Parts: sequence; C-alpha cells; structure tokens
Amino acid sequence: MEIQENIVNKVAMSGLITFDLAELRHPGERVLYDIKDNLFQGLILREKDFREFVKQHDWAQYQGKNVAVTCTADAIVPTWAYMLIASKLEPFANFYIFGDLEALETALYLLALEKLPLDKYKDQRLVVKGCGDIAVPTSAYMSITGKLTQIAKSVMYGEPCSTVPIFKRKD
Repeated sequence: MEIQENIVNKVAMSGLITFDLAELRHPGERVLYDIKDNLFQGLILREKDFREFVKQHDWAQYQGKNVAVTCTADAIVPTWAYMLIASKLEPFANFYIFGDLEALETALYLLALEKLPLDKYKDQRLVVKGCGDIAVPTSAYMSITGKLTQIAKSVMYGEPCSTVPIFKRKD
C-alpha cells in the first residue's frame, strides 16, 4: 500500500467562503415584558392604573437590552398601551418590538442583515453555515438566501466538507 506524502486540503483550495449567520447575533440581553401583569383581575387594562404603573416603573432597567413586549393573557389590550410602553423604552432599550422572544430574535437578525454590506460576496461561491452553538431563526436563513442569490455565483448550506446546493447562477 502506498502512503501519501502530502495531505491536500481540498476544502481550503475550493474557494468556498463560509457565511456564518451566528456572527450577526446581537450580543445584548433579551427580555420579555408581559402586560398581563398590569391587567386588573387578569382581564382588563384600566387606564388610570396602567398610566400610574408606567409613570412609577423603573424603565432604566432595560438600558441596552432587547425587549419583546406582549400580552400572554386572553385579554384585549388597546394599542395605545403598547405605544405608551414604547415611549418609555425608547430612551433605554437597544431595540424593542411587539411580540415574543422568537419574534424579537427574528427582528434583530433581519435588522443586522439589512445593514450588512454584501459587495464582498459578489460572484463568490458561498456556504451558509448550518449547525452551530447559537440558534439562528429560519427567517434569517431565508432572508440571506434572497440577498445572496442576487449577487453570488453559488449558495450552499451546511459545512464546506458537506454542503447542500441551494442556488447556482447560470452564466
């Protein structure tokens, strides 16, 4: 049996560029603010009580945090209540949305993708990294695919040594 003298890393020589969405994850803390705690008997938002709570609440505790605002109770919460919370979060929170923590994560990724310069990926062969320690919303994979298919030569999913073809431009 012949022993090969030189080990060749074909993946490194392939010219593939790995795009790791996990690197776009905002490092800030994620917080869920649930209006259900402000409902009278868990059912009704009383304006006077709610306005007093909003006035007294320490909104500075959300400094630099990413906040999802929701109501998990089966109650009708008027839109102005969410607007009032937004007005108090604005000076402190890094980012806030109406929705749950999953919606917050999606919004943070989509915001990061909107700001991402993609020029360096023009006419490149790309692998969008799949598995990792950080969970990336499926919506982020869909969004980056839409952006990359407009400029890249090819887009694959997975790891450079084991990819799933997604898109290949016909030249």
